[in-house]
Amino acid sequence: MNETVSPEQIALRPIQVPPHPQWPELSKSEHEDLKLRIKKLLKQQDAVLVAHYYTDASLQELAEETGGCVADSLEMARFGSEQPARTLVVCGVRFMGETAKILNPEKRVLMPDLNATCSLDEGCPATEFSQFCDQHPDYTVVVYANTSAEVKARSNWVVTSGIALPIVEYLAKKGEKILWAPDKHLGHYVQRLSGAEMLFWQGSCVVHEEFKSVALERVRRLHPDAAVLVHPESPEGIISQADRVGSTTALIKAVTEMDNREFIIATDGGIFHKMQQLAPDKVLIEAPTAGEGATCQSCAHCPWMGMNALQNLETVLQTGNNEISIEPAIREKALIPIQRMLAFAREHGR
Repeated sequence: MNETVSPEQIALRPIQVPPHPQWPELSKSEHEDLKLRIKKLLKQQDAVLVAHYYTDASLQELAEETGGCVADSLEMARFGSEQPARTLVVCGVRFMGETAKILNPEKRVLMPDLNATCSLDEGCPATEFSQFCDQHPDYTVVVYANTSAEVKARSNWVVTSGIALPIVEYLAKKGEKILWAPDKHLGHYVQRLSGAEMLFWQGSCVVHEEFKSVALERVRRLHPDAAVLVHPESPEGIISQADRVGSTTALIKAVTEMDNREFIIATDGGIFHKMQQLAPDKVLIEAPTAGEGATCQSCAHCPWMGMNALQNLETVLQTGNNEISIEPAIREKALIPIQRMLAFAREHGR
């Protein structure tokens, strides 16, 4: 019998965080020529581009220019399912491509780089997680979208940051106990607001983990009129200073709706492109991390998201490489909790 491994032991294992990719700088004409070639390839291959808010601005712009989608993980999942295109090209991290394939098994799903993973996914290996679930059979298993297809297949519910709280509140009202994975900060945030009985996997995001509460207090003193916007994957010391806590979509909405001129943003810096696009008169300030040369592994931008670029997007469309493949049995099991989330979202107007 295999010895079980606790979430705490998994959390202590070092995650290999890659360096931020250094893509060759393109001249304006080279950039435009590359975009034109990609647009032709998308049309030739009946492909649509789906990009996350954390990817490079050039990819977000291209997705919008070609009838694709720039969104958070929940809307990315919805969009891919509603598209007649035979190929989905997912610019983001691997779990997003896997979710697209789970929902669209008949479509070809490509990614610029299959090595673009996620520290939350990496820190929640399916075998150990399944053992953890087996140790607590009376708990309802709720997993964050930032997990592998195999982990989703072991769950009862899949949630995104935007819908995690209402789903947990719904389950708690039914008297269910929650086994939550993998992000401990988001899990504790949801528990504080819902009052649910919850058991936690001990994962965290390398980007949000690096925001520092004392440093944030200093920045707030320098910008006393700024509103602090925080993603709930951040540590409690950051969340406690927030004027608004929410998903990427919720934070973008806050910038457009709130009267403040300045905003201190505690999430991946890729989100600034969409915020500035929708609210060009607002001043956006990056919340402080440990800083370059200190302990910072991400410095407010996910290195795996940085693996997506125009250059490798063109290559994957030319070659057809980097196609997402999921075992049918895993896909069928993982589809159930994802569909459960999407049905809940439709029913509750989310």
